Amino acid sequence: MNNNLSRLLKQLAEIWGQLGASQRLTVVAATFVLAAGLLGAALWSSRADYALLYGGLADAESAKVVAALDDAKVPYKVGSGGAILVPSDKVYAMRMQLASKGIPQGDGVGFEIFDKPNFGISDFVQRANYLRALQGELGRTISQLDEVKAARVMIVLPENRLLLDHDKFPTASVFVHVRGASPLAPQTINSIRFLVANSVEGLKPAHVAVVDNLGNTEEISDGDSPAGLSSSQLAARRSLEQYLSKKAQDLLETVLGPGQAIVRVSADVNYDTTTTTQEKFDPDGQVVRTQTKNDENNDTATAENTTPTGITANTVGETNGLQASAAPVSTSKNHKVTSTVEYEIGKTTSAVTQVPGAIRRLSAAVTVAQQMDGAGADRKPVARSPEDLDKLRRIVASAVGADTTRGDTIELAELPFNDQFATEMNQQMDQQVKRDFWWDLGRNSLYPGLGLLAFLVLLRTFKQTPVQEIPLGVPVGRLATRGANGNGHGNGHSPRFPEYNFEPEPGVVTVDVLNRLIKDNPNNMTQAIREWMNRGHTPES
Repeated sequence: MNNNLSRLLKQLAEIWGQLGASQRLTVVAATFVLAAGLLGAALWSSRADYALLYGGLADAESAKVVAALDDAKVPYKVGSGGAILVPSDKVYAMRMQLASKGIPQGDGVGFEIFDKPNFGISDFVQRANYLRALQGELGRTISQLDEVKAARVMIVLPENRLLLDHDKFPTASVFVHVRGASPLAPQTINSIRFLVANSVEGLKPAHVAVVDNLGNTEEISDGDSPAGLSSSQLAARRSLEQYLSKKAQDLLETVLGPGQAIVRVSADVNYDTTTTTQEKFDPDGQVVRTQTKNDENNDTATAENTTPTGITANTVGETNGLQASAAPVSTSKNHKVTSTVEYEIGKTTSAVTQVPGAIRRLSAAVTVAQQMDGAGADRKPVARSPEDLDKLRRIVASAVGADTTRGDTIELAELPFNDQFATEMNQQMDQQVKRDFWWDLGRNSLYPGLGLLAFLVLLRTFKQTPVQEIPLGVPVGRLATRGANGNGHGNGHSPRFPEYNFEPEPGVVTVDVLNRLIKDNPNNMTQAIREWMNRGHTPES
């Protein structure tokens, strides 16, 4: 085996010695490229595929995760923003192992503070630990929101005393680190406030303050307070004005084109709650309610006294008695009928309660761009006719629901829009897009271009490489003039190569001639090469 290896190395050395400079350079370059490709493929195949284990952790939590990975002897990479990468086949296993150890815990301390038994601690320390755990759990819960990156909660509870003080009540402050540069949405703030308020006994949502890392203090008062009513009323009015403005502007842009109209609506909204009670009587719709009729008959008889006054009248005698009996009698009769009729008059009672939100008055300011005629430097504004402006005004009035009896006004003006800034910005953006396109194209074409250039250089080198002459040591003339007896004398025709009739000339055999000789007479060429090798490398003249 050693002989075969030494023979192979000797043959390779002989071949290397017969190659020219350009051919040696080509072989070295090809070998280097092949070795580099094999090495790159080996490194790429052996490289582990890393995946994200945890991201966005605090420095303290990242240090705990890294220490746990070092103890488990798991390879990892630490990226930007607290990202920790591990091999993809170990992501889920490591998450479960770290979760069993309580890593990561997040900011603050949660209810795991009570996992370890603490005997002999005072009630004050126990209460302080409970408050710390409650604050930590609330902070972790708030951090689960998509808009919140991190959160911390501070709760202030009044001391427990025998006598209650109604002036002291629980309060809370929440600090949130938002994602991006935009403040929290109102619904998110309300969610945080109600979450904290419902987690602490006696805490009201109005007593929870929310502050973000941008310095914004989100003050949203209770809805029952005057401040809360004012805030909600302002938000409702803003929403109404934006809705009406967008409604009219979309209609105008559909007619005039995008960016050709601006509409702003101001609404005067009545937020008073009014209850009106009204009673109406209908005299024509009367009906008999009660009817009373009294019929009275009175008969009266009265006797007239004709006895004279004095002694004679007071003296009782026969004469007086006769006279008294003979006195005349007066009789009277009265007949009285009384009727009483009570009527019921028709009455209508109505109670109307007007809820807040009624529109008292609307005013809209509309600006439309002037029409332009021509292109480029020849563009000139063309004013619209009063009929067209009136049509646009009526369109806006119908879109926003304007009522002239209510005093609503629509102001429409045609003005030239300043689009120079927008034009410059569009030009800059177009130029930037073109630069980015050409840069990406050049960057992506760099390596293919270098490869193509190297291929062209090698191809040009091959073409410019001169034909290498292989000295055989046997002149062409000798091969052509040697006779059948091998003495080299003849008439110019070689008995071994009868088809080649050329004059004997001392010289060398080129590659083309050698290929033709080998192809036509392989046996004779083999014998000639053997003779040349036996005689040595010095040709005979």
